[in-house]
Amino acid sequence: MMRRLTAIAATLTISTLALSYSAAADPSLEDALQKIGFDLDQLDEWGLYGPEDGKRSLSYEFCAPNDRQTLETLQAIDPTLMIYLQSPGRVGCEAMEVLAIGETHQPNYRDVLINLASLDTVERIEQFWGE
Repeated sequence: MMRRLTAIAATLTISTLALSYSAAADPSLEDALQKIGFDLDQLDEWGLYGPEDGKRSLSYEFCAPNDRQTLETLQAIDPTLMIYLQSPGRVGCEAMEVLAIGETHQPNYRDVLINLASLDTVERIEQFWGE
């Protein structure tokens, strides 16, 4: 009985260490988070920020290559994305790129942002300041 409890405790400890290692030391996660140019901690569980009586969604923008496969991948990850073919946005999209603008007020917005930032085709994601 004691061996079984010790084995269970060891398994739980190893599992806990593995989970904390994967979240804290995963270089791909860290790389993705470095591409996001705003503080995710300002957002609540619904992807909203601001005072209690004035919460709003955060819009974000990034550039992506203007090709069908890339755009389908992006929109599969983030259904809120709007694609703008002619505007460089504040992020300065170049001639062969499109501007993509999304919203944080969506389910699993953190995962969406991290998945977008994990793509090689996305260099950085910045807060969008609509005018």
